[in-house]
Amino acid sequence: MNRIFWSFLLCATVIQTSCKSKQEEQKEPGKFVATSPLKVDTSFTKEYVSQIQSVRNIEVRAQEKGYLESINVDEGQFVHAGQLLFRIMPKMFEAELLKAQAQVKEAEVELTNTKTLADKNIVSKSELAMAQAKLDEAKADESLAKLHLSLTEIRAPFDGITDRIRFKPGSLIDEGSLLTTLSDNKNVYTYFNVSENEYLDYKTNAGSDKNKTVSLILANGQEYKFKGAIETMEGEFDNETGNLAFRAKFPNPELLLKHGETGKVRMTIPVSNALLIPQKATYEIQDKVFVFVVNKDNVVSTRNITIGKRLPDIYVVSSGLAEGDKILLEGVQNAKDDDKIQYTFKDPKEVLGGLQLIKQ
Repeated sequence: MNRIFWSFLLCATVIQTSCKSKQEEQKEPGKFVATSPLKVDTSFTKEYVSQIQSVRNIEVRAQEKGYLESINVDEGQFVHAGQLLFRIMPKMFEAELLKAQAQVKEAEVELTNTKTLADKNIVSKSELAMAQAKLDEAKADESLAKLHLSLTEIRAPFDGITDRIRFKPGSLIDEGSLLTTLSDNKNVYTYFNVSENEYLDYKTNAGSDKNKTVSLILANGQEYKFKGAIETMEGEFDNETGNLAFRAKFPNPELLLKHGETGKVRMTIPVSNALLIPQKATYEIQDKVFVFVVNKDNVVSTRNITIGKRLPDIYVVSSGLAEGDKILLEGVQNAKDDDKIQYTFKDPKEVLGGLQLIKQ
């Protein structure tokens, strides 16, 4: 009997000590830090993976079949409009032109003779018309032969930079063979995808020039020194991704940027009356975001909130909190519903001042 009594007394003492220790821990000043949401008109920047393309990028192809007689440029060379790039051996086409020219002379002589006879009514007017048609046909063949001969010289259609050259001199190439590509890189386009929500935010503030100006972060992490501008966007959202492609144009006077390069477009997105909280003040359960709210009696309770925008260190809250609410900033992992705590309050401007507003 005594053994049972002492066992009961020992358990009660342990429980009482544990509860007392827990209450002391909860009431310990400095254990918890609270703050409030900050409501401001602000803006944040977001980075979008982008593909860089030349304003003009074309394939340079052979328009005639033959042996590649000469290559007059090197790979990666800047060329001017009209500059000779390649020459296909012209001998056969020169011969065809000489033949066509001879046929023109023959047709001219025949037309002269027929006209003399027609003037004397020896031949009919229809024979004269036939002779004239024969001459016209010969001249058309001559023009076609000249065209084929001119196509043996492949020239640059605009100023640009050549890419890899696919053949060597002496190669036999077919009509339509790809010889190289030519890129006009004086200006470049960057294409990047934005979500439907971000598109609507952009259109709401489309009148702002600042909203149209964008920066480019290069693959090495450095910011490109020239600013770009959003020019246009596609007409339809992608049904699979829910995104819309934007196009920005950047000047490229130093020809640093190349067709096919990648980077990140950094765009500033304004937000009016944004309610900001630190991410560290939240926790997630099954894709839902919660905070601990501290009431006037210093009692904490869980509250579900809805996130409008997610930044690296900050959430923009769309519902679930008001500007004057107090939420736990530190000690979130140790808090439980209905705990009564002592806490230190931190001004939200101080808390949010050093946090990151760049979304990557």
